[in-house]
Amino acid sequence: MATRNTPSATLWVYRSDVGVTDRDLTGYDVEATDGSIGKIDEASQVAGQSHMVVDTGFWIFGKKRLIPAGAVERVDHTDRKVYVGMTKEQIKSAPDFDAEHRDDWDRYDAYYGSVHR
Repeated sequence: MATRNTPSATLWVYRSDVGVTDRDLTGYDVEATDGSIGKIDEASQVAGQSHMVVDTGFWIFGKKRLIPAGAVERVDHTDRKVYVGMTKEQIKSAPDFDAEHRDDWDRYDAYYGSVHR
């Protein structure tokens, strides 16, 4: 996978102040601005493509969402929680994550670029 070099490239990088270290975030709970949305199924820290795949469980019928690293506002390693600066509705409206099309960055850029301006 190549490094992202788009106007929304900062979406795919963890901010230095959020508390992401080299720890694996898999299994952490994810909190939107208005409540819990699920657990991290997988997390990537690949330069320019950092993201989390969140399993929303029963909340939106077991759908998975790929959420860019730039949406992370903070990480609480003690409580194993990741806080994102998005509402449940914004996450629910995001494109479904499909492992076969995981590299369809244009689709994610289009959605998250409009949400995080």
